[in-house]
Amino acid sequence: MIIVLKKGVEEVKIQEITERLSEVGFKVHLSQGVEKTIIGAVGDRSRLKGLDLEALSWVEKVVPILAPYKLVSREFHPTDTIIKVGNLEIGGSQIHIMAGPCSVESRSQILETAHAVREAGATILRGGAFKPRTSPYAFQGLEEEGLKFLAEAREETGLAVTTEVVDVRDVELVAYYTDILQIGARNMQNFNLLKEVAKTNKPILLKRGPSATLEEWMLAAEYILDGGNDQVMFCERGIRTFENYTRNTLDLSMVPALHSLSHLPVIVDPSHGTGRWQLVSPMAKAAIAAGADGLIVEVHPQPEKALSDGKQSLTLPNFQKMMAELDKIAQAVDRPFAEGGDR
Repeated sequence: MIIVLKKGVEEVKIQEITERLSEVGFKVHLSQGVEKTIIGAVGDRSRLKGLDLEALSWVEKVVPILAPYKLVSREFHPTDTIIKVGNLEIGGSQIHIMAGPCSVESRSQILETAHAVREAGATILRGGAFKPRTSPYAFQGLEEEGLKFLAEAREETGLAVTTEVVDVRDVELVAYYTDILQIGARNMQNFNLLKEVAKTNKPILLKRGPSATLEEWMLAAEYILDGGNDQVMFCERGIRTFENYTRNTLDLSMVPALHSLSHLPVIVDPSHGTGRWQLVSPMAKAAIAAGADGLIVEVHPQPEKALSDGKQSLTLPNFQKMMAELDKIAQAVDRPFAEGGDR
């Protein structure tokens, strides 16, 4: 439910409404703009009848939110959410690039990659320390040692760090070492994990499940916001279809769809979305043109020797080449790349 207040309403009257809503069990979220003040109330709508808010002279209207998702809705929060990571702002006018290997394999590998992607224009270093794999015999990641290597790379380069957390038992550990926590596609509907990362107050990159609908994805984000953490970014990484030439089908229509329905930033992953390095750059360009707030791209010094996802990883020179080409698209849509390095 949204309560729209009239322009110029006094702070004491805003406080009166929020207290009345809280007393009957509503979670209250306040959004104060230049023209209007909007109060979002999440709870049992039947309890609003006794409050009779529309009878108050400073209330313009009370509007029900019919969609099952409330907090992620643009109705609830009309202005774009800007997520701050150090001195970076994601979701604003600038585009951010997250880049790095699928897996942190060694100290030298992640440091070499970090310096190279920073020089090419990335603002955030990605790398997996815990790797959920389809096969139990595949490389599972360096775990805490990998997290330490990522933290060292951050200190050397100034890049922010993002990595995936796969288990509720590891949330505190991963949050200690990194700046952005990823929820992978397999865990999009791991509701216990979503509730746990909400407690960290760290930005969350929520990847779309392989077969998730738009509504299911937005409701997964709702779990995190309902847990008290509004620093959530959607990440489109492709869905499973009948097509088997590409690893997934990258659904770029979700970028404008999410921007229309939600206030949260949208990131696109053309690496998992295609599974082929030759397709990463073209789809990255398309994502920027579609309005993505950023990209997350897999980059490796020697993809042919990568312990995971080598065939979808760009080499360091190919990443640099892609960044130069993406810059033209970014300028065309009047959204320059953010500058990386010093946090």
